[in-house]
This record gives sequence, structure tokens and C-alpha cells, in this order.
Amino acid sequence: MRNKRKFSTFSLSFLDIMSCGFGAVILVFLIIRHDVDTQTEPTDTKLAAEVSLLNQEVVDGEKDLVEIKNALSLLNQQFVETNGLARQTNDDVRAIDDMITKLEQESDEQQILQLEQQLKKLVLSKKSLEQEIKEGNDARRFSGQGERQYLTGLKLGGARILILLDTSASMLDSSIVNVIRRRNMPTEIKKQAPKWQRAIRAVEWLIAKFPLESQFQLYSFDTDVVAAAPQTANQWLNISDQSQLNRVIQGLYNIVPTGGTNLDNAFRSISSLDPLPDNIILITDSLPTLGAQPTSANTITGKEREKLFEQAVTSLPQGIPVNVLLWPMEGDPIAASAFWRLAQYTSGSFMSPSLDWP
Repeated sequence: MRNKRKFSTFSLSFLDIMSCGFGAVILVFLIIRHDVDTQTEPTDTKLAAEVSLLNQEVVDGEKDLVEIKNALSLLNQQFVETNGLARQTNDDVRAIDDMITKLEQESDEQQILQLEQQLKKLVLSKKSLEQEIKEGNDARRFSGQGERQYLTGLKLGGARILILLDTSASMLDSSIVNVIRRRNMPTEIKKQAPKWQRAIRAVEWLIAKFPLESQFQLYSFDTDVVAAAPQTANQWLNISDQSQLNRVIQGLYNIVPTGGTNLDNAFRSISSLDPLPDNIILITDSLPTLGAQPTSANTITGKEREKLFEQAVTSLPQGIPVNVLLWPMEGDPIAASAFWRLAQYTSGSFMSPSLDWP
């Protein structure tokens, strides 16, 4: 009879069962832990793109909402301002209505009287403005005698204008006898000679009519050539500079006509100006009595004076118009024809103004 084996809870079979159970528990634990740590990612790319697009639309919508709010705020502000302007306009309209009503209540005669007074004031203001405009276009104010302040056809334009003024003894009078008589008189009497005073007024009139943006120079010539303002020799002066203008006019009044007429020296002096003038105004009364070559003769014939004139013209720079104002001199009938040809040759103008000009 076989002996029965004793049962033990720590037998091999029991341990195997326990090991399997623990292993299953551990396996389950590991599986559950892995699922927890693993993050679920969307696997559908189209869905992800739609989500991103919707997010962007939300951001854009928020921006648009902010802009709309700002625009609405600005419109509200403008609306308030418009209402204020409307109220102010209504107040102005009411004030005008009140004024109209008040005017209607006034007598017609009084209103007509007031309108006539206003009309007179307007007419006076218009005349004053027209006078100011007329004077404002001149470089210097000048009033001639008898309102003869005009020369038709004389070319006064140009960026640089040179005035050549004959200051020889013949500018003392129009007759040879009176020239000889006045030549021996005191200096102050010479300065007051009517013919010379007329030449001075002519220069003043010309300068007053020059364009304000132009430049000018005034040379006097007899046997020599001198700038009216000696310190400005070989320089261009601005018409708009009143101080320079006054110095030139003052120098002009200090000149005393004397000596002979050397037109050659006058034309040669033009080349000393840089740049050259683009317009020349020559004020003289007769053909030259002196030339480039000195002479000891006491008398000179008309033909000799005409020859001196032709020699002087050769010294004139080319391309510059010469405008001649001639004060006719007794005993020199060729002068008008010679100076007229000079004006035509240089595309300038020639005229002999009336005795009451300027």
C-alpha cells in the first residue's frame, strides 16, 4: 500500500500558477501605462489643414473687428463734429436773417446813401491800387512835364543795359554861338543849361522804365569815358538796388559838360564790361570831333566828323543793338542820317524826341 503524498501550498504547480498570474498582471500594467503616455495625434492631414485655416480666419476676423470698431469710433467723432458745424451754420443763417430783417426795416434813403459812400470808397481804392501797380513796375519814380512820359518804339528791355551819355560841351545848347557863350560861364550855370537838364531827365526816365530784374551801367563820355558812379566802373549794377541807383543819379547831377566828343573811346569802353551788354542806349547830339588818333587842329569839317564816326563804329562790339536818342545840333546835318544807319545796322532804334520830353 502506497503512502499518500502530503499536500504543500508551495509545491511547483502552485508556484507556476502564481508566476503566470503575476506575469499577466505585469503585462496588463505595461500595456495600460503605454496607452496613457502615448499622445494621440490626428492622422488626417486634411483635417489638420482645415483646423489651421479656421484658426487663421479667426485671427483675421479679430483684426477686422478691431478695424471696424476704430472706423466706427471715427465716424461717431465726425458725426459729432458735423452736428456742431450744422448748429453753427444754423446760427449764422439766423444771424444773417436778422441782419436782413434789420436792413429791411431801415429807410431806403439811408441805405442808398450808405451804398453810395461805399461805392465812392471802392472807386478811390481802385484808383490808388492802379497807381501803386503802375509805380511798382518802375525802378524809380519819375514825373515828366505835360504828361509826356512816353517814347514809342524805343527798346528798353534786356538783362544788361548800358547808357552812353554824351557830356561834351555841345550838350550845353543847340546852337554853336550859345555853346561857346555857356562854355565860359561858371560851373553851376553850366549844370542848369536847359539842353543838359533835358538829357539828365531823359536818363532818369530811362532808368525808371528798365525791368526790375535787369542790370545797368551809365557811362558819360567827352574826350574820356567815365562811369557816373566812378567806383562802379566795369561793373553791372542791379536796377532793384536803390542805393546803387541813387549813387548813379547823384553822380549824373555832378557832371559838367565840357570838351570834345570822342565816340571811339565810348565804343571801346564797352568791351571792358563782362559780360557784354545786350542793349545800348546812346544819348548824343552830333557826330564826334575826336578819334583814336590825337589831332592839333582847331577846326574840323563835316566830312572829317563823318569819317571819325565810321572809325568809331568799327570799335563797336558786334551783335549788340544800339538805340540812339539824338538831340539835334546846329551845323551838323549829317548826324541824323549817320546815327539812323547805325541803329538800322545794329537792329536798334533811332529817334529825336520833342523838346518837351520827358
